[in-house]
Amino acid sequence: MSSPITDIDQPVSHCGFQLDPIQDPRWARFVDQHPKAAVFHTVPWLEALHATYGYEPLVFTTSPPGVALKNGILFCRINSWLTGRRLVSLPFSDHCEPLCDSTSDLKSLIGYLQAFLRQDQGKYFEIRPITEDLGHLGDETGCAPVATYFLHRLDLRPDLVDLFRSLDHDSVQRRIQRADRAELVERCGRSDDLLAEFYSLFITTRRRQHVPPNPYAWFRNLIDTQKDALEIRLAYKGGIPIAAILTLQFKNTVYYKYGCSDARFNKFAATPWLFWKAITAGKLNGASQFDMGRTQEDNPGLIAFKNHWVPHPERLTYWRYPYTPPLDAVGGWKFQLAKSAFSIMPKRLLTKLGQWMYRHIG
Repeated sequence: MSSPITDIDQPVSHCGFQLDPIQDPRWARFVDQHPKAAVFHTVPWLEALHATYGYEPLVFTTSPPGVALKNGILFCRINSWLTGRRLVSLPFSDHCEPLCDSTSDLKSLIGYLQAFLRQDQGKYFEIRPITEDLGHLGDETGCAPVATYFLHRLDLRPDLVDLFRSLDHDSVQRRIQRADRAELVERCGRSDDLLAEFYSLFITTRRRQHVPPNPYAWFRNLIDTQKDALEIRLAYKGGIPIAAILTLQFKNTVYYKYGCSDARFNKFAATPWLFWKAITAGKLNGASQFDMGRTQEDNPGLIAFKNHWVPHPERLTYWRYPYTPPLDAVGGWKFQLAKSAFSIMPKRLLTKLGQWMYRHIG
């Protein structure tokens, strides 16, 4: 289950260990108990990543085999002929906090990771924490910031009446009321027909955003692994699916992960209406937080939408060792040219491209 991290060229002062979080039962127990754990740490999420993209999950810890885990940093090993060999914590995940309760443990694990990276001949490792612990360590770890995002997390502890009143009056409250007046119909679940309608809207939305869609298999595998923790919500107008969202619940947090819509029906405000439906259901299921996910700094429209729910978002900083620029920063004009091509590409070809490329860009 576990093996020591060693480096034949430059040994580390203490021994660290690696384990397979899917096979080692200690990881699931540890995640279930740790207060910083999120849905992205869970075995079902890792199983879906592995089944869809072939990524190998690894946990680095100071705890030896046969001993209850006291810490761990979770990664997926990506081995791509196109984008190189690297460790990412965690692909297609908004954040993945190192589960360490002390600065000394975090520093030790960073040292073990650097040794492992040299032995593994990887390009870099990337960590995506919520907290600023890595930033507070400064230059001690050698890690450098590679990207920053906004994270909106809504407090669900107030009662529903007070929660609704706290939302932006014009951009949220009135739009939810408009959707009610339009007599939209909601369907919620994980059935094959709901997934098919969701994915059709998802392809349309991704094309509008000039990016290929994630593979259909990704969503199929998420449903198979997450089971009741996952919900697809679709809004219909006159029997036509016009918007959809996909959420996950882990412990007391509901995670909004994907959303899509038919722009022809934007006037009915189906997306905020579905958000409110998910929030209401989450509270009934014991949730005290609604995680709206990361937002890129160069997406002012989405930032404004989320700011109407959570006016003061947190900052997410992703860290790499050693520093290498993100893919979209390499040859910027080429990246923009590709996005232009995606916007006019036939849907079937765009979908095939997504099936091919996502395993390389995690």
